[in-house]
Amino acid sequence: MATNKNSNGFRRNDGNNADANGKDLKVVGKPFRKVDARAKCTGQTKFADDIVLPRMLYAKLLRSHEPHAIIKSIDTSKAEALPGVLAVITGKDLPIPYGILPVSQDEHPLCVDRVRFIGDPVAAVAAIDEDTAFEAMNLIEVEYEKLQTITSIEEAVLIDEPRIHDYGEGGNVHKSVHLEFGDLDEGFAQADLVREDVFFYEGNTHLPMEQHAAVAHYDSDDKLTLWTSTQTPHYVHRALAKTLGMRAAHIRVIATPNGGGFGGKSDPFNHEIVVCELSRRTRRPVKVTLTREEVFYCHRGRHPVLMKIKTGVKKDGAITAMDFESFLDGGAYGSYGVASTFYTGALQTVTYDVPRYRFKGLRAFTNKPPCGPKRGHGTPQPRFGLEVQLDKLAEELKLDPAEMRLKHLAPPNSVTANYLRIGSMGLGKCIEKVVKGSDWKNKHRKLPFGKGVGLACSSYICGAGLPIYWNNMPHSGVQLALDRQGGVRIQCGSIDIGQGSDSILAYIVAEVLGIDPFDIRVLTADTDLTPVDLGSYSSRVTLMTGNAALQAAERARELLSIAVAEKLCTPVENLSFADRRVFDVENPETGVTFAEAVVLAESKFGTIGTVGSYTPPRSPGKFKGAGVGPSPAYSYSAAIAEVDVDAETGFVTVERVWIGHDIGRSINPMLVMGQVEGGVYMGLGEALMEEMIYRANRNAVHKFPSMLEYKSPTTLEMCDVLTYLVEDADPNGPFGAKEVGQGPLLPVMPAVANAVYDAVGVRVDEVPITPEKVLAALRAKARGKEARFGPTGVPAVEWPDALKVLTPAEGGDGKEMPRVAVHS
Repeated sequence: MATNKNSNGFRRNDGNNADANGKDLKVVGKPFRKVDARAKCTGQTKFADDIVLPRMLYAKLLRSHEPHAIIKSIDTSKAEALPGVLAVITGKDLPIPYGILPVSQDEHPLCVDRVRFIGDPVAAVAAIDEDTAFEAMNLIEVEYEKLQTITSIEEAVLIDEPRIHDYGEGGNVHKSVHLEFGDLDEGFAQADLVREDVFFYEGNTHLPMEQHAAVAHYDSDDKLTLWTSTQTPHYVHRALAKTLGMRAAHIRVIATPNGGGFGGKSDPFNHEIVVCELSRRTRRPVKVTLTREEVFYCHRGRHPVLMKIKTGVKKDGAITAMDFESFLDGGAYGSYGVASTFYTGALQTVTYDVPRYRFKGLRAFTNKPPCGPKRGHGTPQPRFGLEVQLDKLAEELKLDPAEMRLKHLAPPNSVTANYLRIGSMGLGKCIEKVVKGSDWKNKHRKLPFGKGVGLACSSYICGAGLPIYWNNMPHSGVQLALDRQGGVRIQCGSIDIGQGSDSILAYIVAEVLGIDPFDIRVLTADTDLTPVDLGSYSSRVTLMTGNAALQAAERARELLSIAVAEKLCTPVENLSFADRRVFDVENPETGVTFAEAVVLAESKFGTIGTVGSYTPPRSPGKFKGAGVGPSPAYSYSAAIAEVDVDAETGFVTVERVWIGHDIGRSINPMLVMGQVEGGVYMGLGEALMEEMIYRANRNAVHKFPSMLEYKSPTTLEMCDVLTYLVEDADPNGPFGAKEVGQGPLLPVMPAVANAVYDAVGVRVDEVPITPEKVLAALRAKARGKEARFGPTGVPAVEWPDALKVLTPAEGGDGKEMPRVAVHS
């Protein structure tokens, strides 16, 4: 047994002591006196004229220093006795579980009976300042009974007991899936070359500059307001209603500016629920700001994924069959993990023509911080393996990797073997742009030793085709209000996390109504004031919320057109909206200002307000598992990286990247290029240095939980980037637009890996591609061994029976065939 006394193993945050005692505060112009001891203990501040002001309280969470243990007892008496402490709660005070997915409701705001990773919260304190809360937190005593720690995919597959969770596929397997599309045996029999490779993609984290923070206020009307840095206010709202046992109508969630998200603020989090409960108990506003170390333990970042890929090709590089296996280290909780598992096998078919495809995926629980959705959610790992394997196949076939890809692209306006409907498809133009811009044909395999170029391609969704909670309601809604002075207000539930989505919505509405974007005020992400939007994730906002805004604007334009046409005695179809005017296109001098048009419409119809909503088209897939992968549209990217590899040190320098991105239609080219280059920057970090690693011999404690030690590129490591925007308008996007927030990240890592091989002739089949791995591969090559560094195999597991679906080419209808038990 282990006991936690006076230390929780986490560093102290010395900031946020804004209301320390002794300072003269001013409210309504009056100087306030210092806080006396009794006021300090009650959380009130007494001022002149007997004014009593509720004070902001500060919360701290006590986190486990054991990776896997039963909670035997928690003694909070010393913390409760500390002057300035207003509330202390433990898991028994919040016993209802929650989770982002309905199939993984496996988290508690505070652990009830067991901790599952170092950093799992077990108790929380609210006090009059952060120093007091920190002191009280360390006075809480927890007695643990240690359990066996599971630290890897291999251990999770082998160890059935103790189970980290009592649900899942059995033992410590969270989810396993086996999907088969077409006759794989026939496909491999037709191949001229069959290749099998194993790859590993290490986990990494989002590393936003801004830490998680939240403020809750339970008011005198017994209503709760939470201000929080979240990407998904709608789902946080749901989690609060469930865990607090409150009516959803009495809860308000306001998503504050995130700064950076990258998927790391897409889950409902413990601290968000905890501050709400503390506020409810104390009737005071309560604030929590996580330290940087705590952000590392919240995590929800990139899954470590082990992959085995078997691909058959003809002599010209045409794929005849692909068999893909993935093994995900999910960490301690479910998070988005079931979706992540399916995503590792979903999008391989939307870039190249894959007529027969099999996917086996497994996600395991381990005693590490939970993984979840990081930029590209579940797709960078398989894209790395696939693109590196294609480079190997091209070399064996003596084909140019760029030409081989160009010849075998998935056709536009088609349905893939696994029933994903492709619309516009600009990947070919992307490849052509980067090949020409980089002078690929004069560099590939022709540069001096130590210099090399590598190519890779990718695709990503423009929003998920299904909501997290399946229903027939819209995925996004927008309300417009037009005022008599010519202003327009947009209200929607999406949140801008730095990708510029607020301005995109303003541009779309301004384009339809013929006004300046600065005439528009965008109000977002307030569950009391804005219609439901499912959140800023999966690159969904431009297409989904954009389409909702487009519909609302077109409805407003119709009302204005009717009123103006009646005033001008002009046919409605003759009216145009531009330059803040509504005018007759045949006689442009005849018209009214936009503000006058609103007045005319309001006089005729009453107050002018319109709504718009968007629901994606239904997927052609009808089998279990078809819900992950479908999207209204897919973006495409191609990248070429040029590297310099120092053979003595193994150090890789990426000198420049040429990247082409199929944006559909670029609504704001500057924003688009910023997102593309940001994706390249993040890709360089994942390719060369970023990794979430743990000290296995130190109870799975995180090795580098700080921005100082967790290596991420700075401006010194950032390379030159040449961006090509390819516009291949998609009919499902607003004005043809597609996503750009996540797709451009995906080809960077495999492009760098392929460039390293071109430079020094060794393969590093895992990321990050560190100097140690490059040197190990070079030494192996010098000894006459395989010139490679990477995994050599995958765990032997018993997969579930295959869910088989005939492909569209075989006359399939998207439904599964009767299952036949075949174990391998």
